[in-house]
Amino acid sequence: MTNLTKTPENRLEELGIILEPARQPLGNYIGCVRTGNLIFTSGQISDQYIGTLGTDLTVEDGYKAARQAAINVIRILKGELGELSRVKRVVKVLGMVHSALDFTDHPKVINGASDLFVEVFGEKGVHARTAVGLAQLPKNAAVELEIIVEVED
Repeated sequence: MTNLTKTPENRLEELGIILEPARQPLGNYIGCVRTGNLIFTSGQISDQYIGTLGTDLTVEDGYKAARQAAINVIRILKGELGELSRVKRVVKVLGMVHSALDFTDHPKVINGASDLFVEVFGEKGVHARTAVGLAQLPKNAAVELEIIVEVED
């Protein structure tokens, strides 16, 4: 089986990633909203990486946090679509990094998510992206991630 015929689920399995059901939202919102052929996800964090990049955590820790947040986003998509092969394209990624004032490696941190999207979705995972630093995130999380995907019916 060539990489072109593998489903995103096959690629996740090869990476050793098992998708649990999506987590419940922390407030009065839902995990994603679909309008037409676009899905907008709510922000997803990683519970394993807590603290501030540049103070408490390294760039490598942040990369892992972004990767875990991306897995949580993929869980949302799986729950909404049933089959991840319905993702036509990851359009946009917004990565928010809980960072110290002098921290400037936000792009390196959010690469953890971007790299995973390409590993799972191949060329369909290549996207536009914004990576920003914030003074605080929910639950003191290191990274929060939201994405926009185009889907096929």
